[in-house]
Amino acid sequence: MQAKSGIVSTSVSSVSSSRSGSFVAKLLAILSVAVTIIMVDSASVEAKTANPKYAGIVVDAKTGNVLYSENADRLQYPASLTKMMTLYMVFEALEQGRIRLDTPVPFSAHAAAQAPTKLGVRAGGTITVEQGILGLVTLSANDASTALGELLAGSEDRFAQLMTAKAHALGMTRTTYRNANGLPNTAQMTTARDQARLGIALRQHFPQYYGYFSTRAFKFGSRTIRSHNRLVGSVRGVDGIKTGYTRAAGFNLVSSVQVDGKSIVSVVLGGTSGSARDAQMRNLIATYLPKASSRGGNSALMAQATPAPAMIETPAPVQPQKARQPVAPQQVAKTITSAQTPVAAAAAADLSLPHKGPLPDARYQVAEAEVAYTETSAPKSDNPLVAQTMPAPTKVKTTSFKQQAPVAAPAGQDNAAVDHVTTASTSTTPASSAPAGWVVQVGVSPSRQMAMDLLEGAKSKGGKALASAKPFAVAYGTGNDQVYRARFGGFDDQRDAVNACKALKKAGIKCWAAAQ
Repeated sequence: MQAKSGIVSTSVSSVSSSRSGSFVAKLLAILSVAVTIIMVDSASVEAKTANPKYAGIVVDAKTGNVLYSENADRLQYPASLTKMMTLYMVFEALEQGRIRLDTPVPFSAHAAAQAPTKLGVRAGGTITVEQGILGLVTLSANDASTALGELLAGSEDRFAQLMTAKAHALGMTRTTYRNANGLPNTAQMTTARDQARLGIALRQHFPQYYGYFSTRAFKFGSRTIRSHNRLVGSVRGVDGIKTGYTRAAGFNLVSSVQVDGKSIVSVVLGGTSGSARDAQMRNLIATYLPKASSRGGNSALMAQATPAPAMIETPAPVQPQKARQPVAPQQVAKTITSAQTPVAAAAAADLSLPHKGPLPDARYQVAEAEVAYTETSAPKSDNPLVAQTMPAPTKVKTTSFKQQAPVAAPAGQDNAAVDHVTTASTSTTPASSAPAGWVVQVGVSPSRQMAMDLLEGAKSKGGKALASAKPFAVAYGTGNDQVYRARFGGFDDQRDAVNACKALKKAGIKCWAAAQ
């Protein structure tokens, strides 16, 4: 019996020891997992705090839904992303017939003196508009960008003002431009959200010219200039758009992706290096492109903005040349074949954020009548990205994910300009008042007479819809910054104004209708 008892005792001891060892092993495993979670979380926090400049956003270009957002509304320096707006203005001028692809672009001493990167054209030299476009999208040439701005507006300062007005008209309410190329200027600011808007607008407003953004390389004299954008040709579906870098801004990139019926525009601002920026963009594309919609969507997600003022004070006369037809996107990209690599897999870092809804519409308030142009007094759209397209608002108020107070104009921007009404020389309407009711705006010009000429040409194409409309010009700004908005007034209700605008659009004239 004693022997048996000993055997039992030994067995119980073994079982107890086994259970104890198992418990300790499980405890150690749990502790190991906990330590790992803490280390990963700490690493994530360190990664975020290590780069305070970072901002990013991914937008479904078909629906306007924001798929990812981090610091998307924080003001940051655009660097060479500025050239996206320069190119928007160039494409608009091409579309309106004010310039051609073979129009000579003269280089002033100011343009030739811009810091690298640059084409290196000497003062007094010229390039074509098409060479300028290619220089911007590949080399990000600062001298060519300035020269194009001077061609379109007479001076770079004036061009920057037109760029800012265009940005606001597109709903980029937090963007201010001070030059045409993105070289350092503390007042030149933007946000990731605004750059996403611009990327979508470029693709949707100018499909005939958008193909330039996929250019991999082009010949300039004896040089072969290759693109700074490494993702074009290496990431499936990426068709542009633009890189940017300054020391203050960090490494920036806007990418457009179209593949398998899905379409996104993604923005990375403030990268710590070119490779880190590109890696983050690859991760965003791989993570959020599968979440984009492949059905439906508005084919014109971004509303067309009011046309820019006519070209003024060009540094040199344009020689008559045979007009060239718009180049098809597939023909524009003069590429040099290179090896292609598949899309990189998403990194282990968690990039997901709660869905924050669509990009906000812009809301403008104009001092001339103290009337807020809201959804009931501006062109209707069910699309969340369509902005009301009044140019250069005096006051700007944005609606974001939650109601916010009005956003103050960026430092250095004249916020006190008030519209003054000027009528045609044949009109008896007092200069202190404008026709009541609804109005239709057809453009902006640098002088009252040019605005009235624009209205006369538009009225001849508007037919019966404009038979009783009254043309008038509204002066905006003061001094050298003054421009004139060309408008038709006297419409009794919204329907008449909208119908008139539709008739003008059928005739190829851009316009918008709003309450006076």
